[in-house]
Amino acid sequence: MKRPLLIQEIGSLKKPEWLVSILKNKRATPEQKERARNDASYLNIRMLEDAGLDIIYDGEARRVEMYEYAAKNIHGTVFSGRVRSWDNRYYRKARVVDKLQYKGCYHLDELKFVKQHARKIVKIPITGPYTMADWSYNEYYQNKEDLVMDFAKEIIRPLCKDLVRAGAEIIQIDEPAATTHPAEMDMFVQGFNEVVKGIDATFTVHICYSGNNYAALFPTAMEMKTDQFTLEFANRDTWEAGVTDQKRIGYGALKSFREHGSKAGVGLGVLDVHVDKVEDPKIVRDRILYAVKVLDDPRLVDTNPDCGLRTRSRGVAFAKLYALTQGTLMARKELGIST
Repeated sequence: MKRPLLIQEIGSLKKPEWLVSILKNKRATPEQKERARNDASYLNIRMLEDAGLDIIYDGEARRVEMYEYAAKNIHGTVFSGRVRSWDNRYYRKARVVDKLQYKGCYHLDELKFVKQHARKIVKIPITGPYTMADWSYNEYYQNKEDLVMDFAKEIIRPLCKDLVRAGAEIIQIDEPAATTHPAEMDMFVQGFNEVVKGIDATFTVHICYSGNNYAALFPTAMEMKTDQFTLEFANRDTWEAGVTDQKRIGYGALKSFREHGSKAGVGLGVLDVHVDKVEDPKIVRDRILYAVKVLDDPRLVDTNPDCGLRTRSRGVAFAKLYALTQGTLMARKELGIST
């Protein structure tokens, strides 16, 4: 069994200004742009390792945006225009106008580069079938469920198979849309399970917070064949030390995982990604200790920010990730877990 309290990031990091400048430069050659992406990926890998993380990827340095990057590599989609996602961020939304067809492993180069340069455990994040369907205009399939299942069967499952053949051991499936339509939880779960069935890898699912405090997940999502639910908590928590219910008000949903008998682990969000304020490692420690107390097993807990740190400066992101590491090390020591 894996070591408890592994440390990870779970979303994208802010792209360096020099990378954005090169990618927007119409006179830059494809070779120059690829070298710039490689340089940014390498810097992100080193940044994450220097901060002390155990599980490494490249901060999604090669991707324009999590949905758009995937959609442009899939047959059957045509971009329609830009829409706002959140925090004044925009992405190009696609129309599904034909049967979806897999054109190849669009994260293969990324995975190979990280495996070549990382010194720690490697993972690869991908956008899941429900979010791909929910964020697209459906102009071909009879209904949304058919669209979700074809994204699962025809695109994301073949992608995962190719990634595993290339050496992927941990695949994080990002589903930020999962809890936005509680009535469609069955659809979301079926799509996820279709993707992962029979594939020999560790699968985690990253689900963003919604207004119902993750209530939509229960009990249906307990049927998911996931090794870990990676979730946001810190943004709703206090900034005070302590391991009581009153101090850790942002972590109430953990009790539902215990009450519903979930066997999956939890990627515990212990950093608020929406503010520049850097967490005291003691608060990080106490959030972890509270989670372990609720779930009654440190092997069920890994630690991470609530989401990606792409809206924070790279300096702030590093400081927060370093606090994450220090707080996790303190929690390991408190629990007698070898580092």
